[in-house]
Amino acid sequence: MNNTTRHFGVVMDPIESITPAKDTTFAMMLEIQRRGHRLSVIGQGDLYLEQGVARAQATAVTVRDDPNDWYTLGDTEDLALDTVDVLLMRKDPPFDMEYVYATYVLDVAERGGSLVVNRPRALRDLNEKVATALFPELTPPTLISRDMDRLRAFAKREGHVVIKPLDGMGGRSIFTIRPGDRNLNVVTETLTDYGQRFAMAQTFVPEITDGDKRVLLVDGEPVPHMLARVPNDEDGRGNLVMGATADARPLGDVERHIADTVGPLLAARGVLFAGLDVIGDKLTEINVTSPTGVREIDRHFGSNIAGDLCHAIDRHLAAR
Repeated sequence: MNNTTRHFGVVMDPIESITPAKDTTFAMMLEIQRRGHRLSVIGQGDLYLEQGVARAQATAVTVRDDPNDWYTLGDTEDLALDTVDVLLMRKDPPFDMEYVYATYVLDVAERGGSLVVNRPRALRDLNEKVATALFPELTPPTLISRDMDRLRAFAKREGHVVIKPLDGMGGRSIFTIRPGDRNLNVVTETLTDYGQRFAMAQTFVPEITDGDKRVLLVDGEPVPHMLARVPNDEDGRGNLVMGATADARPLGDVERHIADTVGPLLAARGVLFAGLDVIGDKLTEINVTSPTGVREIDRHFGSNIAGDLCHAIDRHLAAR
């Protein structure tokens, strides 16, 4: 354990809104506090720039692993972010322009000396759906377009597809289209806003019945266990918030190969914590904003993934 006391600022949704038993950000906060570091929470709206300095309204917080009483807020202070050693950007999507603006503030904090996890530029460059295009050999056939006719032609050619927005999370607005589905037109109209927004279409991977597997990477290295999110009989989406069942499993050869292929690029771009979504042997998403799954895996295998992340943060700070 590092004996240096550091200040960690966590940019996140309101802490009172989380489900601590399942929340990965909360697992990180518990581990940071266990190591004796100082913790503050920062809302996205608390960030601002003034005269070229990144600043925030930061509120001190203490946390405890109690599902009924998991935090106590302390004093709020207005501070320059270059006085904060580490900033964890854990704000959940949607990845909209407000999110992008927040990363601009974090860019300035990074230039001032704060370690931002994940790096703001990587958050902007590696859209969770679009980034899979960097590894076409690992993905199912994929089309990203705002052209409704092109999306419809892809769906008709592939037969069974999944169509989803580029900025969502948790399975929201994901549509499965089967051959001859009369909803194809309205789905493409809705998701593209009649050709005004990009959407993603992917060939359906039938192995979803075995789970949408979340593979976590810490500084480019795969965690040895993964979380398979198995859809229920009434909803085909592999998302826990949509009723999927969590099944923690050891990493297999397929998942390790995908992680070993993707991991070095993520690490080179300053992504210290990422989650890959794998269905069957296909990579479907690269999650870099606020990947989840830590608490479920830790509970099942007795691991400490947040501890692994803290070790990686220590290495990066020591290398400066």
